[in-house]
Amino acid sequence: MHSEEWSRLGQRGEKNPTSTLSFSGLPDEDRCERRSAHVTRDSELVPDDRYHGIYFAMLLAGVGFLLPYNSFIMDVDYLHRKFTGSPIVFDMSLTYILVALGAVILNNALVERLSLHTRISAGYLFALGPLVFVSVFDVWLELFNSRQSYAITLTAVATVAFGCTVQQSSFYGYTGMLPKRYTQGVMTGESTAGVIVSLSRIFTKLLVENEKNNTIIFFLFSVSMETLCLLLHMLVWRSRFVRYHTGRVQHGDAWVKGQIAAPAAQQRGGYRIHRDISTEDEDGPLTSPPAEADASNPFNGCHGDGTYVRFDVPKPKTKRTWVTVKDAALRRCAVARVLWPYMLSICVTYFVTLCLFPGLESELRNEALGEWLPILTMGLFNMADFVGKILAACPYEWGGTQLVSCTCVRVLFLPLFVMCVSPTRHPLLAHPAWPCALSVLLGISNGYLGSVPMIQAVGRVPPQQRELAGNTMTVSYMAGLMLGSAVSYSTFGLTSHTPPAHSSNTTLSLHTYMPRF
Repeated sequence: MHSEEWSRLGQRGEKNPTSTLSFSGLPDEDRCERRSAHVTRDSELVPDDRYHGIYFAMLLAGVGFLLPYNSFIMDVDYLHRKFTGSPIVFDMSLTYILVALGAVILNNALVERLSLHTRISAGYLFALGPLVFVSVFDVWLELFNSRQSYAITLTAVATVAFGCTVQQSSFYGYTGMLPKRYTQGVMTGESTAGVIVSLSRIFTKLLVENEKNNTIIFFLFSVSMETLCLLLHMLVWRSRFVRYHTGRVQHGDAWVKGQIAAPAAQQRGGYRIHRDISTEDEDGPLTSPPAEADASNPFNGCHGDGTYVRFDVPKPKTKRTWVTVKDAALRRCAVARVLWPYMLSICVTYFVTLCLFPGLESELRNEALGEWLPILTMGLFNMADFVGKILAACPYEWGGTQLVSCTCVRVLFLPLFVMCVSPTRHPLLAHPAWPCALSVLLGISNGYLGSVPMIQAVGRVPPQQRELAGNTMTVSYMAGLMLGSAVSYSTFGLTSHTPPAHSSNTTLSLHTYMPRF
C-alpha cells in the first residue's frame, strides 16, 4: 500500500499544482482492518458468565457500597441509648448525603482521569476503615466520651459516604459497559445490603442479650461482608468476561462528537509528504528545488527525476492526560439532554424516600413494641425494597413521562407517615400495623422506581458513553437523596418524646455532643 502511493510520486504529467499525502492516514486503515478482524474473531468467542458467577459478584458489589452506612443506622437502639434525645439518625443521614453528593460530583469530574479499578478499590478502603475503627475503639473499648463519640460517629459516616459513593458511581458506569442485567444485579445488591443488615441486627439482638456485645458482633459481621465484597471485586475484574465487555466500549467516540460542537479536529502526528510539481512541465522539470527548503528541513530532497519532494516532520505533540473543563461539560450536557426524564424520576423517587427513611422511621414508638418498632419497620422497608428491585428486572419498557408521573404519586406517603407519629402521644394512625404496611409499600415502590430509570437510561446512549451516563444518573440520584435528607429534619420536631433528664429542652442539637476544643 505504501509502495503504491510512493510510486505515484514518480508519475509525470499531473495537472494539480501540489499533491499532499499523509503517512498518518494509511496505518489507520490497516488498524481498522485489523480491529474489525479482531472483533469478528472475538464475536465468535464471546465469554460466557459461567454459573452466573459474575452476576453474583455484581450483586455483592451492590451489597458492598451500601452495607457500611446501613450498619451505622440499623443499630438504632444502641444509638438511642447512647445519645438520648439527640437527632443522631437525622444527623447521620444528612452528613452521609452531603458528603456523598460532593463525592459523586468529584467522581464524575475524574471519570476520564482516574481508572475505574483505582476508584473502586479506593472506595472499598474508605468504607472498611471507619467500620473497623468504630467497632473496635468506640463500641468495644469505649475510649471516648459521649461528645467525642458523637463527633467520631459522624466523621466515620462522612468517610464511609465518600468511599461508598465513589464505589457506587463507578460501579454504575462499570456495569453500564456490561449487559443490561448486571446493572439490575448491582441495584438488587443495594437492597440486599439492607436485608442482610436488618436480619443481622434482629438476630444479634435476639440471641445476645447484652447490648454492647450484640453491637460488637453486628459490626464485625459487617466488616467481614465488606471484606468479602472487596476480594470478589479483585477476582472478577481480572476475568475474561469483564475484560471483553469493558474492552469493547473503549473504541470510538463518534456519537458524542455529533452531539456537541467539537473544536477543530486535532492534527495527526504522522509525516506528511508534499510533492511540488509546479517546477515541472510535461517534458520535465523546469527548476530545481528551492535551496531554502533544503536548508530549513534536512528531510527535504529531490526525487530521482528532479521532482521536489518535501517531508514535513511533525512537531512533537504533548500527550494530553487532562480533558478540558469545557469539553467535559459539553459531554455531560449531551448525555443529560437524552436522559433528563430518567434523571428527574430517580431524583423524585429518592427525595420522597429520604424524607421518611431512615429519619422518621427511626423515631417510631409503640408502648408494646418499644425500640423494636423502628427496627421492624426499617427491616420491612429493606426487604420490600429488595423485592422491588427484583421486580425491576421484568421486561417492560417505560416511557420517560410515565416514570415521572408514577414517581410523583409517591408524595402521598409523606402525610400518611406523619399521621403515624403525630400527635406525639396519640398519633392518628397509632396501631403498629399502619407504619409496617406503609413501610412495605414505600420499600417496594422505592426499589422498583429507583431501579427502572437507572437500568433503562444506560440503554439510551451508545456503549462508549455508558460509563458517563451511569455517573450522570448517579448525580441525579444523589441530588434527590440530599434534598430528601434536608427536608426530613422538619419531621424531627413531630417525633419529640419525653425530654431527657439532663436537659430542659425537648431535643438536643448536634453541637451538644460535639467536642469542645
